[in-house]
Amino acid sequence: MITSKTSFLALIGNPVSHSLSPIMQNAAIQYLGLDLIYLAIPCKDNDLESVVNSLKKMNCKGLNITIPFKEKVFDMCNEISPIAKKVKSINTLKLEDNKTWSGTNTDIDGFIYPLKNLNLAEKTSIILGSGGSARSVIQGLKDLKLSKITVVSRNRNSLNELISNFKNDISIEGLVNTNKELENLIQKTDLIVNTTPVGMNTTPNVNVMPFGESLWKNIKSKTIVYDLIYNPSPTTFLKFCDKKGCLTIDGTQMLIAQGAKSLAFWTNNLEVPFEVMNDALKKYLKSNK
Repeated sequence: MITSKTSFLALIGNPVSHSLSPIMQNAAIQYLGLDLIYLAIPCKDNDLESVVNSLKKMNCKGLNITIPFKEKVFDMCNEISPIAKKVKSINTLKLEDNKTWSGTNTDIDGFIYPLKNLNLAEKTSIILGSGGSARSVIQGLKDLKLSKITVVSRNRNSLNELISNFKNDISIEGLVNTNKELENLIQKTDLIVNTTPVGMNTTPNVNVMPFGESLWKNIKSKTIVYDLIYNPSPTTFLKFCDKKGCLTIDGTQMLIAQGAKSLAFWTNNLEVPFEVMNDALKKYLKSNK
């Protein structure tokens, strides 16, 4: 029951209307018997600092941060975890007792969750996109001990910066999406991860595939294809790869795992029920088909 004493958690981003985080977080909160609610708050780019600072003065306990603000909240934190500094991305803020924000990143744990038992050590990967999410994916693949990563992007500047940040940690190279080597590389790669928003239901071209359908016509059936997008599930890209016989993974498990890690961070390491969150999402998605 929501009372005058109820505190809140929130997702801040632009857009947030597609987010499933309130569904799964409120299910976990109810299961744990916490006097909390979880909200999604849309925020314009120019309003971020005023919104985040204002929430310090309310009954807010913590925030999730999503696109396009994961790098922009750094200056608003008094304390930042080593892993967030490493990947230059914060997705979770906790309001400390002294009314300052502590920032961390739970995306890496979330990303790794569905891959942990696939024996990817010494395998190769292609990452599509060179934005903030790609940083967390690279760190996750490094933790899983892959042998080589190739990042593919349209943006040469962000690509070069990304490669420069990680070149001392793992064998990594960057290719622009028009590179003729790419089709051959796709056929030899063990894992392909889409970090771009292409195919998300908030984009105009929900049926489009990353860098065009023709690029994927010769993808091998044993390839693991992981799309971080969870709405829609599956994406057009995953449907195409599934028909090719690939093992496909959508972003749902990552969403739940990073959300569970965030809730544990906010609640001083309570054991958060993954299955409760998963069941809540399944029920919601089934009822909204």
